Order: sequence, then structure tokens, then C-alpha cells
Amino acid sequence: MSQNAFDQKKQHILSEIQSDSLDLSPKGTIDELCWPIMNLINSHADMVTTSSCSGRLSVFVEGQKLHNEVLKSGGKGEGGKWLFVSHNQNEVRNWIQRLSEPIHWVSEPDNSQLDPTSRLILYKFEPFILHVKCRSFHIASQLFNTAMSCGFRESGIGSNNIVAVRINIKLDVPIGYLDQETRELRFFVSPAYIKLIDEMTLAKYNENARKMQELLKKIDSQVITISEQGSVDKQPAESKEERRQRKRREGLLRQQQAS
Repeated sequence: MSQNAFDQKKQHILSEIQSDSLDLSPKGTIDELCWPIMNLINSHADMVTTSSCSGRLSVFVEGQKLHNEVLKSGGKGEGGKWLFVSHNQNEVRNWIQRLSEPIHWVSEPDNSQLDPTSRLILYKFEPFILHVKCRSFHIASQLFNTAMSCGFRESGIGSNNIVAVRINIKLDVPIGYLDQETRELRFFVSPAYIKLIDEMTLAKYNENARKMQELLKKIDSQVITISEQGSVDKQPAESKEERRQRKRREGLLRQQQAS
């Protein structure tokens, strides 16, 4: 019997997940902390994960682009670039030491450099996000309602029954700008302020890990288990090696939550 469109799509996605090739994200690979939730969801015959991020700290120089023939800054644009990106909370406190370009600390910004075309340096913590393609609106609604009950209030159901699981515990702070003449990175906040927002970010990493663990448990009890009791198809049981890998990843998630 030939597969329907959803089954074909799921099979293709799972083959890509299991391959050793790099994906299109800046990191190039799936985050370790996403594996427990991904494996659980993908064990269900009617769901498949399409993209994910466990949460990250990034420091980014805005690009520039023309909008209605007016040059504006924002987003990647022309010349936008990452100064630092990490999904590892252990790298938060030392991120400045990892920069390849020198920083110039200024007591206050040069107002002539700050206008709608200024290329700001943005410090961001972006929390866990997951996209899941579902076979039907019914199963999409189950997953959506479960995510909402865990506090993932930014979640939604899009076209083709794709559920975006999102939570609003982000941090987005301008900390400097790119000098348009010298091309130097100028920070208009103090080292003490950087330490402050680093500590705020670490707290958000911990909250993020706790919410991921809560979501994992509720998907298992409110979606997977209920489906099993209702005789809804589920993928074959995992092998001993797959179970060992899953337990190791779940341990990493609990370790980050407790740190």
C-alpha cells in the first residue's frame, strides 16, 4: 500500500534527522536538549518535528536594507553578522572573551552615530521553540492545548496543521553600535551591566530548561499516552540503544535544569 502525503513527508524528515549532514541553522546540528522532546513526538504516528532550538544567547550586529527607497537598519539585512552564538549556558559568562573582534567601551554613545540607519549591537536570549507537523487538526489541537497548559502562550497552529510551540521568556537588549566610519564595535554599556544581563540570561536558561521538562512530561501523559489508550498508531518501540541515548539526553536536560 502506498504511503499518503503525511507519511511520505514524515519519512523524509526523519531520514534527514538521522543523517550526519549539517542542517541550515547557524549551529548546523540539532541541539542536544531538544532530542528528548523530538524523540517523544516523533514516536507518534501522527506528528513529526520540522525544526527546533533549545534556546540560545546571541550577540548580533544589525544589517541595513532599503525599505521604500529609505535605508534602514534591522535584522540580518546587508552586512548583518553574528558576533557570538551559543546554546550552552556554560559559555554565557565568558562570551566577550570569545569574540574575534576588539570591543571599544564608551561612556556614552556618539549621538551622530545613532539614527534610524544605525547598526545596533543586540544582546539576545531566545528561548526554546519547536515546530511540529501534524496529520490532522485534531492532533494539532491536542499538542497546542498541551503546550498552552504548560505556559507556552506564544504557541499557535499554522497552515498544514503545523504547531509552533513558543514561550515568551526572551531578552533583547541593545548594548552598542557599529561605528560607521571606523567600523569599530562600540559598547555604550559598562562591563558591570554586561555581567548583570549575563546573570539574567542564566536565570532564563534555567527557566527555559524547567519549562521544556514540564512540556516533555505533559506531551507524554496528555498526547502520547492518551493516543495509546485510544488505539492510535504509535511508532515501534525504541531499541535498547535508542533508549540509552534518550535517557542520556534526558539526563542532560535535568542537569541543566538543576544547575
